Amino acid sequence: MTILDDARPGMDLAIRPQDDLFGHVNGTWLAETEIPSDRSSWGPFVMLADAAEQHVRTIIEECAGSGGDGGSEGDVRRKIGDLFASFMDEDRIEELGAEPILPLLAEVEKLGDLRELAAYLGRHERTGGSGLFGTYIDTDAKDSDRYIVNLVQGGLSLPDESHYRDEKFAETRAKYVDYLTRMFKLVGRAEPAADAATVVRVETRLAQGHWERAETRDVQKTYNLRTLAEVEQLCPSFDWRGWVAALGGDETTLAECTVRQPSYFEHLESVLGELTLDELRVWLTARVVRNAAAYLSTEFVETNFDFYGRTLAGTPELRARWKRGVALVESALGEAVGELYVERHFPPRSKELMDALVDNLLEAYRRSITDLDWMSEETKQRAFEKLATFRPKIGYPEKFRDYSALEVRADDLIANVRASAAFETDRELRKIGSPVDRDEWFMLPQTVNAYYNPGTNEICFPAGILQKPFFDPDADPAENYGGIGAVIGHEIGHGFDDQGAQYDGAGNLNDWWTPEDKERFGERSAMLIEQYDGLEPRNLPGERVNGSLTVGENIGDLGGVTIALKAYRISLESTPEHLPDGPERDGETGVQRLFLNWAYVWRTKRREELDRQYLTIDPHSPPEFRANIVRNLDEFHAAFGTEPGDGLWLDPEERVRIW
Repeated sequence: MTILDDARPGMDLAIRPQDDLFGHVNGTWLAETEIPSDRSSWGPFVMLADAAEQHVRTIIEECAGSGGDGGSEGDVRRKIGDLFASFMDEDRIEELGAEPILPLLAEVEKLGDLRELAAYLGRHERTGGSGLFGTYIDTDAKDSDRYIVNLVQGGLSLPDESHYRDEKFAETRAKYVDYLTRMFKLVGRAEPAADAATVVRVETRLAQGHWERAETRDVQKTYNLRTLAEVEQLCPSFDWRGWVAALGGDETTLAECTVRQPSYFEHLESVLGELTLDELRVWLTARVVRNAAAYLSTEFVETNFDFYGRTLAGTPELRARWKRGVALVESALGEAVGELYVERHFPPRSKELMDALVDNLLEAYRRSITDLDWMSEETKQRAFEKLATFRPKIGYPEKFRDYSALEVRADDLIANVRASAAFETDRELRKIGSPVDRDEWFMLPQTVNAYYNPGTNEICFPAGILQKPFFDPDADPAENYGGIGAVIGHEIGHGFDDQGAQYDGAGNLNDWWTPEDKERFGERSAMLIEQYDGLEPRNLPGERVNGSLTVGENIGDLGGVTIALKAYRISLESTPEHLPDGPERDGETGVQRLFLNWAYVWRTKRREELDRQYLTIDPHSPPEFRANIVRNLDEFHAAFGTEPGDGLWLDPEERVRIW
């Protein structure tokens, strides 16, 4: 059975591919499918994630019954089992109620000044909480041989700064106040409604200093190298040194750092001058409760889910406890689980076939760059240099993470959650001053996703996504190229999108374009922005895609399917028939099957609440437009014989082709 055999029952043959490829491939499935009650969306991505979750559950439950014998391997299995057991011990969790966080809340009440607040935030963030701003450690964008701390705007509990000001989110804000009031009641606050209003007031004030989401994509504007003294000048009221010490860092941690939105930290200084310590304590109390809510008794879990699951994502039903327990284990001991996962679910043959497929994709990019009529030879040579240094990572890491320093107990869930977060914080902080580990993975092997990291110029495809409909070692090659081939092309394309194109092959922000080529690239990107700004999702009439927010992913999709097609044709060069459109099956050419499977992998149905949220915050376009980006490809119009007046027809001069 081919991949498309699985897709065909969900096709709507009354919809022509020339009018709507996404609807043609997925229309019947969209009309007939009900999203599972514990999910906010459904489709191949989520189905694969569910399958991986079941596989992981089996591994975890086996670890729970293993007793921990057998040296270091047995020890990590014990930890996996004990962590899961601590989450599944419902009787003890219900008995404790709010008790596990009462000492933390008592500490908040005792905070006497901003200096003590900063230290508390450091401890809170060290154990998995979030504070007035965010932090992460990554390679320095202009010196990729070193790690550096990045400081980013933060302090909010709604998805985006627009949720605090836009009238269309007024109902969400009202429900957020209700949620906070209920949470404050659960921890025995004397005036829960007043406390809820205080939190919203504090967060609204913080949100007023946030950059708009599309603006945060500007890799040049967000690269602002600062010393600790300069950070202290941006926001002198915050005790940066006390915060670092409580976080677990030292004098090297912020010796130099990147401040992503400097004006936010200047704004934060104003806010800290305006707010009383009482207001900040109330705001911090809400963050402590929310951070722990998923690991407390049922009334906390349900209250938290009611807002963040039902209201924001439209999901009717809380996921089964074992599923949430699996997610916790993966967040804390994910690579230990992943090592066991790949032993069972990722055969060596899949890795070998993927290596060959990646080679064809890279060759397709080389040929595509060679043939570009808008790029000069000088810039082409730099592009070839970058392409030559791309590092593909397939399936799983060469070396798995060591969890020997993490302590886990079967009878203390909150302590386990905090210990695992502190373990990860320490691991990240140790990077400062250490050589860059280019073998590190930023996704787990069992994850159904992929990524490109510009700082290390690598593309990563975990074992979890290397399954049908993306990849099947026994599938028709056209289907694999329309699935995982286009995903690989997409991720390589991120190295040449509006952000990635500003990084060189060593992973540094480095302007390797001639001014003329940069202008031509910008013109094509602007055409894509304009094209997507005009798109109205079929499920959200009156709403529009944000072309500026989604342009990087749209460039990735456009390059991905374009290069996948070219790579497929390269693969045909070694076949005896050497048919440029591939062999026919069931009246379809290979090229047509490639496009059909591209649309099949985007078969997705979402709840309206999640659709609305994603339209505001997600850098990816809605799935229907990801599939139908093929309207920009001459090859699509040739394959399906489109004509003026067809739904996906674009006049040739309006078609955007970058790579």
